[in-house]
Amino acid sequence: MLTIGFSTGALALSDFNHALKLLNETKASAVELSALRAVELPKLLDALQPLLGAIRNQYRYVSFHAPTNFEDEVALVEQLMYVADLGLNIVVHPDTIVSAKAWRRLGSYLCLENLDSRRKTGRTADELEGFFNEVTEAKLCFDIAHARQVDPTMMEAARILERFGSRLAQVHISELNSRGKHFGVSYAAQLAYKPFADVMSRVPIIVESIVEERHIATELLRVGKIFEPLSEQWNSKGSAERGGLRLSLA
Repeated sequence: MLTIGFSTGALALSDFNHALKLLNETKASAVELSALRAVELPKLLDALQPLLGAIRNQYRYVSFHAPTNFEDEVALVEQLMYVADLGLNIVVHPDTIVSAKAWRRLGSYLCLENLDSRRKTGRTADELEGFFNEVTEAKLCFDIAHARQVDPTMMEAARILERFGSRLAQVHISELNSRGKHFGVSYAAQLAYKPFADVMSRVPIIVESIVEERHIATELLRVGKIFEPLSEQWNSKGSAERGGLRLSLA
């Protein structure tokens, strides 16, 4: 059964409570709690423990997206240790890492995300390798929309999964324009992503598409079609034969 849901940041920016209410109207089985901007972090951290108590029976998977803009790296990691202690994977943009030693404290809860073409590093398998060599326990958050934007042939996506597939912890999925704006997955994107469906389906899928509230459930179903016939419908309880691109994961 596919584990799939949304990022709260995609649904309602900093208003995670509203995002969770929107997800209550769907059959989502995963959620990523987002504090993409440093100013959002204190409120989410204050609410985190009781929030997890309320939603963990609803979601099979809960993760946390760390801020991408901050001034004090060591202080941020200290705050994120609280998140790790609660057992959540923490998605981090590798281009924000200056002191690898500081981030090693998060151990295997640290998930590095491959980045889009606007960034100066963290976009390709070769660029990611340097970070993984420094934070050796880190996992991978594979953003397939970022990979497609960087290389529309999808060869770089294949390289990232070939090299770091053993670290794969979760997937980000959406469609992305040249300015880095996320939007709903098109049929063309479905076709581009489908060869990777088998590998991606092994971990939770977090949708980052920015869509109108009335289209949230529809977007989940649209993304789920990428994984058919793996799961016939993303919320089906039945089993299905797995297909798609066969990557040799180290």
